[in-house]
Amino acid sequence: MSDINMDDLRQLEERDLLDRLKQLENEFLDLRIEMHHGRMTTPSKIEKARKDIARIKTLLREKELGINRGA
Repeated sequence: MSDINMDDLRQLEERDLLDRLKQLENEFLDLRIEMHHGRMTTPSKIEKARKDIARIKTLLREKELGINRGA
């Protein structure tokens, strides 16, 4: 996943956010395995995936609490 835009994510339904979260978590796991085996070409992908996961989790929490930011 590249360049996740918070405004675009805010418009998604909770189910879509959960699907993206699961996809990103799988990608993050694959990247960590690559790093462990020394096959990683760009280590910055791990940081990007980690931050994207945090962004989605933040949005899910905002939806849970009924916080409406940037709408």
